[in-house]
Amino acid sequence: MQVDVLLGLQWGDEGKGKIVDFLANDYDLVCRFQGGPNAGHTLIINGTKTVLHTIPSGIFRQDITNLIGNGVVIDPCTLVEEMDTLKGLGLNVLDSLVIAKRAHLILPTHRMLDAASEVAKGSDKIGSTLRGIGPTYMDKTGRNGVRMGDILRTDFRKRYDTLKQKHLGLLKMYPELDFDLEAEEESWWAGIEQLKAIPQVNGEYFVNSFLEKGKRVLAEGAQGSMLDIDFGTYPFVTSSNTVTSGVCSGLGVAPGRIGRVIGITKAYCTRVGSGPFPTELHSETGEELRKAGGEFGATTGRPRRCGWLDIPQLKYTIMINGVTELVMTKADVLTGFKHFEMAVKYAYDGKSTTELPYDLQRDGLTCEYEDVAGWMEDISDETDFDNLPETVKSYIARVEELLETPITYVSVGPEREALLTRTAAITA
Repeated sequence: MQVDVLLGLQWGDEGKGKIVDFLANDYDLVCRFQGGPNAGHTLIINGTKTVLHTIPSGIFRQDITNLIGNGVVIDPCTLVEEMDTLKGLGLNVLDSLVIAKRAHLILPTHRMLDAASEVAKGSDKIGSTLRGIGPTYMDKTGRNGVRMGDILRTDFRKRYDTLKQKHLGLLKMYPELDFDLEAEEESWWAGIEQLKAIPQVNGEYFVNSFLEKGKRVLAEGAQGSMLDIDFGTYPFVTSSNTVTSGVCSGLGVAPGRIGRVIGITKAYCTRVGSGPFPTELHSETGEELRKAGGEFGATTGRPRRCGWLDIPQLKYTIMINGVTELVMTKADVLTGFKHFEMAVKYAYDGKSTTELPYDLQRDGLTCEYEDVAGWMEDISDETDFDNLPETVKSYIARVEELLETPITYVSVGPEREALLTRTAAITA
């Protein structure tokens, strides 16, 4: 068997959690392979909204195992909060959740360093979620980190203190920060004790054993491809590999084990935080799009920047990820726009192209747009793709044509059931 992959193709917030939840019944194991509590995967099930930051989005499905892989960084406090929330919804997380021993832990001082570094950047800040993600990955690559498997060691407290003292030394470079370390540590250690109840596994053996037994595995990405540390809009990126290659290092599976790659894109585009955004709307239309889509970060609550769909950007991430099929989310949000646009090419250096430049912040880059006929009909209650207005179907077909990749599902609302299968694309 192979590992199927589901990931975002834009700057995050594409609706990955809902799609993982929808597809999870077809799988035996759902895995998070990178990122940490900077992720915010929103699920609305039976009218109840839940935001998952670390736990895989297959957790609401029965008889499915969920793995937090070695590529994920874990904040014990955030994870315990998630577990408590799910327990309040009647779920026993301990029945279906396991954690890879090699996953690294976020310390309170990681969050201190994150906040201090962002403040020091001033107007050049990158828009960090301040969850300690970057400093934790820095310690991982610097070979200083502490891992999930370490919490059962007799010398774990010593390992913690050694890393903490390193951080306190680094913090002397920054202005004093308002951070109650003592209180944060108390919560952190209480979280560690609760995490000891979660089964730990050698994640690489665990995943591969599922595959060898013919079981189906789904890898769930966090953030978006344009935030990838190597291929995103550096330095306005996250600290992990959010693309398909990150599945191999984040779970311990060979490249030849990768199967379907399902890419998620909104019907338009958004971005949270700083960094280049070629199709961003600095107008009332952008504000209308934000209000219609409820575009506020699930993790930070920050308003998302909004713009039209960007075809060159999507062609780029489809290429990088080896995407085999697409899901378009939030098509219902475009209801009420009589006309809108999508960028079909970039213009820079005197040429018109679909190739992204090395730096999207470069001077003189503009977008070439194609006008799209909109629709006024409410499509949020539709249950059959074929019954959608022709203007909706035409837009989807045109996007599919430009991207040369089939769009197999279209989401028309936030609920689990508001996902339409596009059979024409599947059989084409």
